[in-house]
Amino acid sequence: MKAWLRSVNESIKPKFMPGGAQAKWFPIYDAIENFIFSSTHKTTNPIHVRDSIDIQRIMVIVWLAAFPAMFFGMYNIGNQTLDYLTLVGTANTNDWHHVLINLVGYSNDSFLTKMWIGAVYFVPIYAVTFAVGILWEILFAVVRKHEINEGLFVSSILFALSCPPDLPLWQAAMGITFGIVIGKEVFGGTGKNFLNPALTGRAFLYFAYPSQLSGDKVWIAGLSDTGITPEGFSGATPLGYAAEGGLQGLTDNFSWFDAFVGNIPGSVGETSVIAIAIAAVILLATGVASYRIILGTFFGMIVMTSILNIVGSDTNPMFQVPWHWHLVIGSFAFGLVFMATEPVSGSGTNAGRWIYGALIGVTVVLIRVINPAFPEGMMLAILFANLFAPVIDHMVVSNNIAKRKRALSYE
Repeated sequence: MKAWLRSVNESIKPKFMPGGAQAKWFPIYDAIENFIFSSTHKTTNPIHVRDSIDIQRIMVIVWLAAFPAMFFGMYNIGNQTLDYLTLVGTANTNDWHHVLINLVGYSNDSFLTKMWIGAVYFVPIYAVTFAVGILWEILFAVVRKHEINEGLFVSSILFALSCPPDLPLWQAAMGITFGIVIGKEVFGGTGKNFLNPALTGRAFLYFAYPSQLSGDKVWIAGLSDTGITPEGFSGATPLGYAAEGGLQGLTDNFSWFDAFVGNIPGSVGETSVIAIAIAAVILLATGVASYRIILGTFFGMIVMTSILNIVGSDTNPMFQVPWHWHLVIGSFAFGLVFMATEPVSGSGTNAGRWIYGALIGVTVVLIRVINPAFPEGMMLAILFANLFAPVIDHMVVSNNIAKRKRALSYE
């Protein structure tokens, strides 16, 4: 079967090569070929650098590393839904989500039921995100006559996981469009973007629809504002409770362990620190993520939080929240592992990565604590650091050059 498929592929390949009748569609043909077949080309020149890793493998590793957060996120959507429905009961509705959910039923409080409820909400968001994103990738690849890049696999899943479960599908399409086109393609595509595409799309929705995506509330599938029909309920997230009541507001409504495990409201992929930690181990073990950025961000967050805890405030309860709570609430852990470590938009020098990470850690706490308009600050902190990454690397390289010049002058 494999030999037959490859023979068919080789027979039609000339039509898509330069000069062929379908040459303009080569990027689409190339993407399909790479998806089905492995490359038969091997480097033989002894001076050629040979490595088993390439951009395709890197993107696949990140994509797979997001799976634990994705599956737990779907489970958590169902778990949060059923917890609320046990308090108010259920009712039928014509909403298409609940038509699908009712195929299983709310009364069955099993793991599979919770996963099904979560999938009903998350899978359409991810499907729309991927479909719209790949259309833009194909369009730019055809116009520019280059290969379709696998970077969309990562951008699409990270964007979808950073969204609340009730995100309208048209907003998902708008967000990923902005992220891919404005955040990446206008600058030349994958490898040339100075902003994280997934975060760029999420930031667009964040500012376009701030009342829905501010980070202090999250929609929970299953309740309406009236509590009569199960259409949705905007419940406060841990960040919302922290903004209103500080540490006391957090501990009155959640335990730290529940926040660490992920049994709290939030965007799909951000709640479980355990699932995100699994991804961190995978990305660090494979060399995809930089431990310098992770540790730099972590230390920056601890230092800034400790300073604000000492300074205190009589009017702002967020000053009371300690660093170990900042770690497990909001999108700090998710942004740290998946967004901050993105190699293209982050710093490339070793020393610069420490500075870059520290800048993110300090900024996220400042936004969360001091700016009451933005309860969640991780997204803005990473985008802010993205803008400074080239400057940081330039300063590091210039400093190294100056040191070498001084060393030479002493010889």
